Amino acid sequence: MKLSRVASFLVRGHRASRSGAVLLKNSYSVSAVRDSTALLYRNHGEPSQVVQLESVHLPQVGPESVLVNMLAAPINPSDINMLQGTYAILPELPAVGGNEGVARVMEVGDKVKALKVGDWVIPRDAGIGTWRTAAVLKADDLVTLPKDIPVLSAATLGVNPCTAFRMLTDFEELKPGDTVIQNAANSGVGQAVIQIAAAKGIQTINVIRDRPDLQQLSERLTALGATHVITEETLRRPEMKELFKSCPRPKLALNGVGGKSATELLRHLQSGGSMVTYGGMAKQPVTVPVSALIFKDVKIRGFWVTQWKRDNKHDEDALRNMLDELCVLIRAGKLSAPACIEVSLQDFRKALENAMKPYVSTKQVFVM
Repeated sequence: MKLSRVASFLVRGHRASRSGAVLLKNSYSVSAVRDSTALLYRNHGEPSQVVQLESVHLPQVGPESVLVNMLAAPINPSDINMLQGTYAILPELPAVGGNEGVARVMEVGDKVKALKVGDWVIPRDAGIGTWRTAAVLKADDLVTLPKDIPVLSAATLGVNPCTAFRMLTDFEELKPGDTVIQNAANSGVGQAVIQIAAAKGIQTINVIRDRPDLQQLSERLTALGATHVITEETLRRPEMKELFKSCPRPKLALNGVGGKSATELLRHLQSGGSMVTYGGMAKQPVTVPVSALIFKDVKIRGFWVTQWKRDNKHDEDALRNMLDELCVLIRAGKLSAPACIEVSLQDFRKALENAMKPYVSTKQVFVM
C-alpha cells in the first residue's frame, strides 16, 4: 500500500544542486521559503546506506497547513522496516524517514483553528517523515500534546504506549489482580505494558531472552512495575507451575516475537484467553497447538496501532482520550519513556546501526 499523501509533503524531489539539496513541491507552493535538514532515502535497502542527510527547501505555509520545528524523533523497528522496504505501508520515494516524534508549531495557516503557535504536536498517522528539523504539514495530520510532559515522553508516545494501551484495553476485560503475560518485555511496547498494567493493578509475567546483563535488565523491569521477569528458557520449564501459585494464569498474552516463544505463551493462557500478536521479531510463524484451540478455546488476534488510528480517524475523542489518559500517567510518574540515547541527525548512520543491534533495550532518539 502506498502512502500517496506523503507525496504532498515530499513530492518526488529532484536535485537542485550538486550539494544534494532537494526542491520539494506540494499543492501549497513551489517556492522555497525555508530550509530544513532531513534524513531522506530514495530507494530501499540497508538503512545506514540508503539514508542521506540533506538540506531541503520547505514550501510556503498554506491556509490549512502549519510550519513545525521537530524537537525529537525516535528510531522504531517499523522505521527500519520501511527503509528496508518490508513494512506493510511504504511512502512514495523520495521520503523522509521516521514515523514518530514531537514538534513545536512555529506558524499556522489562515484557516487553521485547532492549532496555535507554540503547541506541541505529534503525527496522527504513519508516513509523515519525522527525521528532520522542520516541516510544513497539514494541520489535520497532527494532534496536540501538553507541554508539561518530558520531551522524550512526548516523542515516544504515539506508537509504543498507544499499542500497549489498546492491547490492554480492547481484547480482554482485565481487572485488578488479573495477569498478563508478554514476551519482548524489554521492548518499547513491553516497557509500556508493564507500567500501564501496574497502574491498573494488573500483574505481569515478563519474558526476556537470556543475555549477559540479565540481572540488570530484570531489576530495571521490576523497578518499572513488573511482577515477574523470566527468561524464554524458564517459560518452558516445570517451575512455571510454582509461579502460578502466586498469581492466576493470564487472561491475555502479548506476542511481539513469534515462533516458539509465542507457542509457549499460548500454553500458559487460561481457558478462553486471548493472545494478541503485534510484532514478529523472530521472523517465524506463530504455531497454535490444536489442543489450545479445542480444549482451551483460546483466541488468536492481531493488532496494528496504525490500523487502529485509521479506523478511528473520524472519532476525534478516541485518540484524544487515550493520549490524555497516558499523559495523566506520565505526569503522575507512572509511565516513563523507554531508556533513550539522544543523537544528532548528523550521527544518523551510527544511530541506525545501533538501533538494529540485538539485545538492546535502549531507543535511539534524534534530538534536533
